[in-house]
Amino acid sequence: MRTVLLVSLILNFTHTFALAGEQENLNMEASDIIRKLDLKPLPEEGGYYRETYRSGVSGLQAQLFGIESNTSRNVCTAIYYLVIPESFSALHRVKSDEIFHFYSGDPVEMIQIDDNGTIERFTIGSDIMNGQVPQVVVRRGVWQALRLKHGGKWSLMGTTVAPGFEFEDFEIGTREMMLQQFPQLRDDIIRFSREPNEKAH
Repeated sequence: MRTVLLVSLILNFTHTFALAGEQENLNMEASDIIRKLDLKPLPEEGGYYRETYRSGVSGLQAQLFGIESNTSRNVCTAIYYLVIPESFSALHRVKSDEIFHFYSGDPVEMIQIDDNGTIERFTIGSDIMNGQVPQVVVRRGVWQALRLKHGGKWSLMGTTVAPGFEFEDFEIGTREMMLQQFPQLRDDIIRFSREPNEKAH
């Protein structure tokens, strides 16, 4: 009986401690996270990031991965990635597979558009019982964008890219270009892109 009681007390304490930690995270400001994790503005796309890992396996020709380039690639890379209401991830695509991992904060909504104009929607977050997912895969060459759900203050995620990310593999989807290619997705494209002179940060 004493053992059962002790285990129950430990579980209750652990649960309370976890909830307190989660609440403390939600009370943080985005500026605190940016400073603590030393995040920098991500050019063109928007959001804030810092590379945390670059595979030691390098020097592999990009063409081995189906990338038309004479440069080399690492096997994979990883970053922290943070979005706020004022700086979202605008439509873009990369030449590698990218996996998003949710860490903390508010949920985000992501869209993915393939070359045929088929759109998929995801909500990345921790509330898995209500349709949110903590991990999303974006296949190479697929257009992607994400932003906070309405009312959200910040979202901290990570992404893993394989083969490793290089800025030369990045392509921004301008509003004009995307509307010409996918006119049927006008509302989504306008929502997940920027005006020509609009700053990403």
